Amino acid sequence: MAPFAGSGANPLRDPADRRLPRIAGPSGLVIFGVTGDLSRKKLMPAVYDLANRGLLPPGFSLVGFARREWQHEDFAAEVHDAVKEHARTPFREEVWQQLIQGMRFVQGTFDDDDAFERLRGTIEELDKAQGTGGNFAFYLSVPPRSFPVVIQQLKKHGLADQSSGSWRRAVIEKPFGHDLKSAEELNKVVHEVFAPDQVFRIDHYLGKETVQNILALRFANTMFEPIWNRSFVDHIQITMAEDIGIGGRAGYYDGIGAARDVIQNHLLQLMALMAMEEPASFDADALAAEKTKVLGAVRLPKDLGLATVRGQYAAGWQGGEKAVGYLQEEGIDAKSKTDTYAAIKLEVDNRRWAGVPFYLRTGKRLGRRVTEIAVVFQRAPHSPFDHTATEELGKNAIVIRVQPDEGVTVRFGSKVPGTSMEIRDVSMDFAYGESFTESSPEAYERLILDVLLGDSNLFPRTEEVELSWQILDPIEQYWDKNGKPAQYQSGTWGPVEADEMLERDGRSWRRP
Repeated sequence: MAPFAGSGANPLRDPADRRLPRIAGPSGLVIFGVTGDLSRKKLMPAVYDLANRGLLPPGFSLVGFARREWQHEDFAAEVHDAVKEHARTPFREEVWQQLIQGMRFVQGTFDDDDAFERLRGTIEELDKAQGTGGNFAFYLSVPPRSFPVVIQQLKKHGLADQSSGSWRRAVIEKPFGHDLKSAEELNKVVHEVFAPDQVFRIDHYLGKETVQNILALRFANTMFEPIWNRSFVDHIQITMAEDIGIGGRAGYYDGIGAARDVIQNHLLQLMALMAMEEPASFDADALAAEKTKVLGAVRLPKDLGLATVRGQYAAGWQGGEKAVGYLQEEGIDAKSKTDTYAAIKLEVDNRRWAGVPFYLRTGKRLGRRVTEIAVVFQRAPHSPFDHTATEELGKNAIVIRVQPDEGVTVRFGSKVPGTSMEIRDVSMDFAYGESFTESSPEAYERLILDVLLGDSNLFPRTEEVELSWQILDPIEQYWDKNGKPAQYQSGTWGPVEADEMLERDGRSWRRP
């Protein structure tokens, strides 16, 4: 069987040489909830893109599990359409023809024992036909309430059992619980079936090139790390803004809210990467150890009323179009107190960061879609310049743009051309699209490949998930007991209360 086009595997390659492509060994992927949006828009195109880049083995297999009464050919047609519409790389018929050989579909519900027996038979058949070697990852692209039943069914029908020389892995999408108690209960269910090194919790933000570049920026350069501490940094802002509303996700979003949906996972993970100490190596255990130390050192301010803000978008204008408010969205209770905006102030109680606030914010229907991290530095302790020379000079900053326009900007002061001494802010900019000829792979490409390779360094561990809930739970409990969310007009940058939160500290939010 010929390898996927472009694989170019070199039998003499050094597995430690990260400049060479990492190619998955014999394996297959089973997607539960394969008819959902995540699967159609992200997972199936990512599998094709990996195949197109030559990073999947020749006999790779893709199995879909859902309630639809499909045959194998119907599933293949669905994958074909998803790939044509959403794949990052060009469609190539020879790659598609090889990929389709390993596609299968199993019809059934999650509580259907017969369906799981058919799944077991399908996997055994693929082992023989495709040479998958008994190696399968089970991707749970399903609502959180379905996690326990799917996990238990995998155990009941022997699908989680690893024979000698093969592996089985579980991939679980967020949200991983809705508070600390539910997360602990879910962890217990999962770890009764799968060992910790078999569990891969997906946080797709950690698969983004710009997020991984945080580690390179900090630890591969001598110019940044010496000033990455309380002696030089004034504060750090982490922003994830969306310009869309909830769309058709009312059933999922209402009762969850912005803080649970984004801060508990994405933003606290970004904060941990920004604040952690240099790991002994970049393997999964060393990275997790340093991130866990940071999350364990996070301290909430005493007055949560002054250090947290939640909001709800009201009607307004977005992109030149009239937008309805959250309470007018279809399927939303008119009395809902669910937050569509959340901003919190945290501190890390250790020697490096003592006294440096971390401001985290996220929201829907904001000014534009952007995710960025801004490290804002203190002003020079002494300035020989007249006040009038520097009145337009802000604080130095390093801004990591996660999306869109991925890159890094360094903001500093420079003299304005002319005879007078006037200093203004200027920027030096690094953009991925201008510095590298190859476009960045989608986050799910990297993460699916890492699952197949057994590389877990981009996946949050049990301790990280539970520590994140320990940070967020007191905030959610405070909000539940204290009034309603502040209102903000769609298309703005959030409620005025969030601006006031920083103004009390003598600071202001960046306008990306």
